[in-house]
Amino acid sequence: MLNALPIRDPDPIIRLMQIYQADTRANKIDLGVGVYRDAFGTTPIFRTVKAAEELILATQETKSYVGLGGDPAFHAATRDLVFGSSVDAERIAAVAVPGGSSAIRQLLDLARMASPMGRIWISDPSWPNHAGISEAIGAPIWRYRYYDRETGSVDFDAMMDDLSESSPGDVVILHASCHNPTGADLDLDQWDAVADVLGQTGAMALVDAAYLGFGQGVIADTEGLRTLAERLPQMMVALSGSKIFGMYRERVAMAFAVAETPKIARVAQAGLVSLNRLNFAFPPDHGARVATEILTDAEMRADWEAELGDMRKRIASNRIALVGALEIALGSDRFAYLAEQRGLFSILGFDDALLNRLRETHGVYMVEDGRLNMAGLTDENIPLVAAAFAAEL
Repeated sequence: MLNALPIRDPDPIIRLMQIYQADTRANKIDLGVGVYRDAFGTTPIFRTVKAAEELILATQETKSYVGLGGDPAFHAATRDLVFGSSVDAERIAAVAVPGGSSAIRQLLDLARMASPMGRIWISDPSWPNHAGISEAIGAPIWRYRYYDRETGSVDFDAMMDDLSESSPGDVVILHASCHNPTGADLDLDQWDAVADVLGQTGAMALVDAAYLGFGQGVIADTEGLRTLAERLPQMMVALSGSKIFGMYRERVAMAFAVAETPKIARVAQAGLVSLNRLNFAFPPDHGARVATEILTDAEMRADWEAELGDMRKRIASNRIALVGALEIALGSDRFAYLAEQRGLFSILGFDDALLNRLRETHGVYMVEDGRLNMAGLTDENIPLVAAAFAAEL
């Protein structure tokens, strides 16, 4: 049987990591892999995570299961983080899941249970797993225009034109903040307009919240999705803890479904729990317990937000430094828009031939279409990146 399996192409980011690791050049630069790195090129453990783990080590008395949906304390802490007071808690179904990808998968599966023929609307461009998961569950995918490559900003009129064609039963995937891969975000007026169009068409929003705190701040980065929660009868949110707690390998995430009434929320809750049971049974708890400790202790939460603030400032500083270096190297402000974008990523629109030259000649690694991880930049390598761009553009 196994010899009949189709050959699948390796994930392009994983393939790039393998090529990078095999590269023996001392001055190679990784701007592709989507993890935060500090000025020394390492992905640090948050000091608040270490403090929470020490507390858990000293006080935890069992490693038994916490329930198919995860720990209710984790539900409450993350629900407050994401929604605040924007929606009645009784209208929110929630389950813990192993990572942001699982949150997207569980929520799309839930939507397919309710609307088997519904379409999945995905921004062009978007995180590749949005389309990959949608394809895996057999859902029809529709792309909505999002990014204006000429200006480096949101092509909002085109986005609204496309989303006006959505229908009841459809799911529209949106990015809460720090759009991956473009770094171009909606402003609050635009979020309000999105609420208008989805209210008219009846399509349901699924907001991917993977970078809270990396854009303008933890609460500011939730304001758009809270606008939808206040104005729409239903929506979904996938919260990932990989970036915001630096717990990539702990697989910390929540899947939220906001229903029109508490009764419908209870039905959605049962549906999410059943999906957990069928896919992985009980979700992991260690990372969830760490996040709960951080979010429910005032002093620890303030320190966590300060850590995120330092990371956010470093990324913004890298953006400004890169723009300045490119202006000098190229003699133009072609990439000035990078300083206005937010979060880890921006997309440069480079073709494969250019990306290959940058990698092979200069040791500068980026993924498809020139997605650049701003956290991979340092004071030392920014001049090298600018020089490589100047040599090849």
